[in-house]
Amino acid sequence: MASKESTQKRAQRVRRQLKKVAGERPRLSVHRSSKNIYAQVIDDAKGHTLASASTLEKDLKGSLKTGADSAAAAAVGKLVAERAVKAGVKEVIFDRGAYIYHGRVKALAEAAREAGLSF
Repeated sequence: MASKESTQKRAQRVRRQLKKVAGERPRLSVHRSSKNIYAQVIDDAKGHTLASASTLEKDLKGSLKTGADSAAAAAVGKLVAERAVKAGVKEVIFDRGAYIYHGRVKALAEAAREAGLSF
């Protein structure tokens, strides 16, 4: 298991690379825990969150079996993409943080892409 310090270093390394190629695009940031998954679209220039979604929201929580599977991640990805498009964001850069692009993180990203966001 990776130590907390190495996980933080990996996340910083990913974000540093993202800032080089992001330009003016906002960032779709993903955080996953053992029981839930969270996503938010962040405008780093202004320091504002433009859209967010998580498995803790009432409308999602009632319809999902659990907040810790790929189906829940896909639902969160679709919801955050719909909210971002409604806020006028069509193009983002995907920030996976310290997580491997696999499983729940990949399901969230692909659902967001299908719902109208482009990376």
